[in-house]
Amino acid sequence: MTSHNPVVSPDWLEARLGDPDLAILEISRYQPDEAAYFRGHIPGARYVFWKDFCWDDTERQFPTATEMARRLSALGVGDGTRLVLVGDTIQFATYPYWVLTMTGQERDVFVLDGGHQTWEMEQRPSILDVPPDPIARSRSPGDEDWSSRIGRDEVLAGIGRADRMLLDLRSSEEYRGERVSPTSMAFDHGAERKGRIPGARHLYYERLLSATGTFKQPSDVEVELAAAGVGPDAEIVTYCRLSHRASLGWLVLTRILRRSGVRVYDGSWTEWGSMVGMPIER
Repeated sequence: MTSHNPVVSPDWLEARLGDPDLAILEISRYQPDEAAYFRGHIPGARYVFWKDFCWDDTERQFPTATEMARRLSALGVGDGTRLVLVGDTIQFATYPYWVLTMTGQERDVFVLDGGHQTWEMEQRPSILDVPPDPIARSRSPGDEDWSSRIGRDEVLAGIGRADRMLLDLRSSEEYRGERVSPTSMAFDHGAERKGRIPGARHLYYERLLSATGTFKQPSDVEVELAAAGVGPDAEIVTYCRLSHRASLGWLVLTRILRRSGVRVYDGSWTEWGSMVGMPIER
């Protein structure tokens, strides 16, 4: 059985603003000069750039359990703190949540439904003032669990297996091999070749979200999965360009639908589309 559903509503968070045992981190895909946080943010929220939070300081690798505990402590997240992750955009909350599950820090961690964009669209409380530096709190390291992560060699070995399904969460243009990055990015980059992993089914991640940017109800998600050809018992590997959208699919499948046997291909298309000898389909 997978863990609890971490998704909380804007109403839930707004009712708890000011709670001294609540920490809010807005995890952004953007550096400060472009981040929406600095044009207005949830009162008490702190800005964090996603790579600084989710990756090792030098390697393209995730932090150890001890290092992640240290980072949380430095951000004022202690053992008794409830932590809410706010995405700018939403998948930049699901990705750190996934990383926290692997580094033993899933406890008392929540994801704000809709992220920064939905909060702003609903005209909920917003301020410009940046909070003072946090007071460090003690955060105990947890147990590492990398079982939700899959690497390129195992993905390659599983191509064509009837009991495994590759689920591509990228846009149609990326899936068809017309681009290597979403059309929202002016510079088309992220891999040396265009295409998809052979046999992958397509389900654009936005089809898991409502018109307001919040997660769809489970019954509506099941409809989307069925349309993509995803059966109820399939072992699923999600991927995208850099695994952010893939982490959103993983969260929906494992935490909202309560499915097991779901893993994220961490390297995703950035790795697969740049490696020598990897099979590609268009």
